Amino acid sequence: MRDFWLSCGHHLTDRDAGGGLLVTDEFLKVYLARPELSLLPEACAVERGLHAKLFSDPRRGVSAEEIAAIVDPDARESWGLIIAFRDRLLRHKTLEAAYLDLVRNGMGHTPPLFVNQLVHIILRNILDDCEDPFVLRAAELFFRPQRMTLHNKSLIAADEEVIAGTSASPLSPLVSMLGIPANAEIDVLTDDNAPDYWRRSDLFDMAFDLTAGHAGLEALGRVLSRWVEHMLSVEVDVEPLVEMRDVNFTWYVGLDAEGTRIGNLLWNGESLDEASQSSIVGLFRLTFRDAGVVVDKIKGEAVYLILAMTPDRMLRMKPQNLLTGLPLRHLEVTS
Repeated sequence: MRDFWLSCGHHLTDRDAGGGLLVTDEFLKVYLARPELSLLPEACAVERGLHAKLFSDPRRGVSAEEIAAIVDPDARESWGLIIAFRDRLLRHKTLEAAYLDLVRNGMGHTPPLFVNQLVHIILRNILDDCEDPFVLRAAELFFRPQRMTLHNKSLIAADEEVIAGTSASPLSPLVSMLGIPANAEIDVLTDDNAPDYWRRSDLFDMAFDLTAGHAGLEALGRVLSRWVEHMLSVEVDVEPLVEMRDVNFTWYVGLDAEGTRIGNLLWNGESLDEASQSSIVGLFRLTFRDAGVVVDKIKGEAVYLILAMTPDRMLRMKPQNLLTGLPLRHLEVTS
């Protein structure tokens, strides 16, 4: 089995009997190695002591008083955020359960970067057996914003951070450790260059064709179905649609803020203007293999999923919407 997405840190986790990711001390230490917690020469004795104690015992309890005693206000804020996030992870049996707690009960002050990193490593777990680079590239949409462009009548998604240029501070210490270069050339993923994905997976430098009727949206549908099955233990089929014909919006889920806005318009019987129509990247029909898991009022009906880009052609997917917005009788997770 070929490896991919090494920078997410999946090698530092274990799995439980149900296939969920278990937090290890090694995984926690990566957060302690983040640039925000790097000890500056002027770091106070309290911060230095806390840093050393946690590297020795990353599960050690940290009181609010300890954090408040750190002199530098920026360091104090960073420590507060990371310890709160660590404590949230440790309250749950698996990373999947911790993520579901975040999306169901509120993100609070959790940095979006940390949430995206959770999605990244959870998807790495879900797709561990995947041998299809198109499915893996589609999964990148779940945790990395994309810049959309029309090229030769094709709708192409490219990683926003790669296009904009990687910042001087790496998102993860693992990125530096792996020697991932700051700048990369972008190629559109095709059948011919698909084998290159494996060595380039941590560069996020392969653009993706999301044109209706092409393989990209079909691959994204496969990721959506596996995401639901792994996170909610519900088997679904997700089919991309080429056009919005004979669509009964009994229930819909916007896969991003723009998709939700468009779904609200259609739900209220309003017609879409040209700008809204052109912003739709993908429309999917989701069906449940077991009708018994669905609330009575939509039994026999499909759920429609809407993915759309903003007016400035940004695609910022919100995979949590799929976990909180489906019409299921119950959403249970072992915590």
